Amino acid sequence: MSQRKQTLFILSLVLLWYSSNIGVLLLNKYLLSNYGFRFPIFLTMCHMSACAILSYVSIVFLKIVPLQTVKSRSQLAKIATLSTVFCGSVVGGNISLRYLPVSFNQAVGATTPFFTALFAYLMTFKREAWVTYATLVPVVAGVVIASEGEPGFHLYGFIMCISATAARALKSVLQGILLSSEGERLNSMNLLLYMSPIAVLVLLPAALIMEAKVLEVIVSLGRQHKFLWLLLLINSTMAYSANLLNFLVTKHTSALTLQVLGNAKGAVAVVISILLFRNPVTFIGIAGYTMTVLGVAAYGEAKRRYR
Repeated sequence: MSQRKQTLFILSLVLLWYSSNIGVLLLNKYLLSNYGFRFPIFLTMCHMSACAILSYVSIVFLKIVPLQTVKSRSQLAKIATLSTVFCGSVVGGNISLRYLPVSFNQAVGATTPFFTALFAYLMTFKREAWVTYATLVPVVAGVVIASEGEPGFHLYGFIMCISATAARALKSVLQGILLSSEGERLNSMNLLLYMSPIAVLVLLPAALIMEAKVLEVIVSLGRQHKFLWLLLLINSTMAYSANLLNFLVTKHTSALTLQVLGNAKGAVAVVISILLFRNPVTFIGIAGYTMTVLGVAAYGEAKRRYR
């Protein structure tokens, strides 16, 4: 492949990655806040069901990546643990979207490096250079400032968003610990293949117990809004696409490029969500979010330099 074609290919992947990530985020917000669909656990189960089916098709039939097999009950138990934590992060994020604007949700989500560094230190005693830890100060300070300046601040939504962010970081650290041996390592697509069905088994009873009359209400909503089922299908497919494209972008770019693109993606999502949902923003809120994003960028650069 020529250099020009390679560049166009990567740009296309990044554009699709942005579209799927931002699309699923905005559709989640639309369904949960504007469409009367108030079932974040069931919505997450739909996402995981799509990931289970499409992962199987992509790996077994389309052979996008080689199939990796689970070699022991111990490895399966570790994958189940990761799946449960992952469920908690996605459900928490979806619950927060019922109460918080997407822009503030993204600002809080940008603090993932803080929790990752914290869990890595507590669970593996892995220490970074002091400069690296210093860069986490603006990451946290930015969210504190953004919280003060957020007109749509909701305490419960904020707690759910922080919990989801912490769970996402915990899953990342746990993955490095539990699947660290050479024989147990799985690439992200194979890990998703095995995690998704386990997640569905966890989420289905949780939805039926915790979200009263969920099936009855959804059927009723489907009759009132003829596009509900189509939106759910598109939303769930995009949830899988976001994972697939994240894997492909990671494969074809460097870790530093991925981090820069990820920070930019959050900023793009914030701008688009404000334009679409027209939620009020303040100068203080924007300043806080900007500080957090700059802190995350500095954290990534410090980790690269002092590794």
